[in-house]
Amino acid sequence: MRRKASITLLSVGHACVDVYQGAVASLIPFLVAERGYGYAAAAGVVLAASLLSSVAQPLFGALTDRRPVPFLLPAATLLAGLGIALSATGGSYALTLVCVAVSGAGVAAYHPESARVARLAGGGSHSAMGWFALGGNVGFALAPLLVTAVVGTGGLGWTPLLVLPALVGAALNLTALRAPEQRRHLAGTAPPAGADDTASFLRLSLAVVCRSVVFTGLSSFLSLYAAQRLGGGTAAGTAALFVLYLGGAAGSVLGGRLAGRWDRVTVCRWSYLLSVAAVAGVVWVPGPALYLCVALTSAGLYVPFSLQVTLGQDYLPSRVGTAGGVTLGLTVSVGGLASPLIGRVADATSLRTALAPLVLMPVLSWLLLRTLPEPAGPGGRAEAPAAVAQRAVPKS
Repeated sequence: MRRKASITLLSVGHACVDVYQGAVASLIPFLVAERGYGYAAAAGVVLAASLLSSVAQPLFGALTDRRPVPFLLPAATLLAGLGIALSATGGSYALTLVCVAVSGAGVAAYHPESARVARLAGGGSHSAMGWFALGGNVGFALAPLLVTAVVGTGGLGWTPLLVLPALVGAALNLTALRAPEQRRHLAGTAPPAGADDTASFLRLSLAVVCRSVVFTGLSSFLSLYAAQRLGGGTAAGTAALFVLYLGGAAGSVLGGRLAGRWDRVTVCRWSYLLSVAAVAGVVWVPGPALYLCVALTSAGLYVPFSLQVTLGQDYLPSRVGTAGGVTLGLTVSVGGLASPLIGRVADATSLRTALAPLVLMPVLSWLLLRTLPEPAGPGGRAEAPAAVAQRAVPKS
């Protein structure tokens, strides 16, 4: 299977998985409306989706470092979809928490191996990884539209219909993985090249955690916040969430292109500086300009997204599965741990007051990246993609 065809299938499959990450936040307004949840209870749903995923992703990353497990891609896709499909079928808060946690486990199983497979399929190209990340962001963007179309029409009792993207995604991932030449390529092993730079990897991971706190905090409460600020109820909130996720899609592609001109660390630093002003605009700029600030925030947070994945793999060339699990999964999920705190502050004060501290998070990311070195290894601009692909295969 040609490289572009493989990346296309994997990217669309990624979209079908990340629909379920976006679906958790998209379900919040409906859970608040139909079940009367407060901010803290709503944040608990986000936490349940993030907590198990946070714990499991490094474990799955370590597994993929020992041996390739591409079958996780379709299996994890189905698990993620099943959890969300069952999350609101009963009236029990505990059952909702369990189901979204199961979905989070599916997401956790998917991302480390998918990052390895996508980098191999793309030959180590930054642009290919950008397109793969774009797929996930498109899934995020489609989540509020899908949830609103289904749950807004039939109520929470219609959530089982949300399993459909998982069925499509599993089929696409199987198609990509079952091509004979792709099976031979993904099953190969090669010794890692270069020494691990654990200190730089830890600093990068902390920067991604700060980014995740911003993105997860906004995605959890932006729909409610936009409805308060602009009026228009659920429609205004859904539109704001859609802009947040769609801007991420554009940012991912732009990040891959910018990395072709400047090194990845520089691109990430400037993106986080942009995010500081954009997040401040989301919190304090009045009127419909909120949507513009949301779009700039999303682009600023997502330009570094795929670049941080390849940076992490280059800092840990002997453990690319673990690196992918952390940068693509764990640090993203950890952001959900801050959601209950934001919810409690919002219950005690106001949603604007609770969101205001998020402005500081991109500043911390910039500080962590300010002196971070650009790796000289596989992802370096001077090295050929073929060399990247050879080195990106984890040890057996």
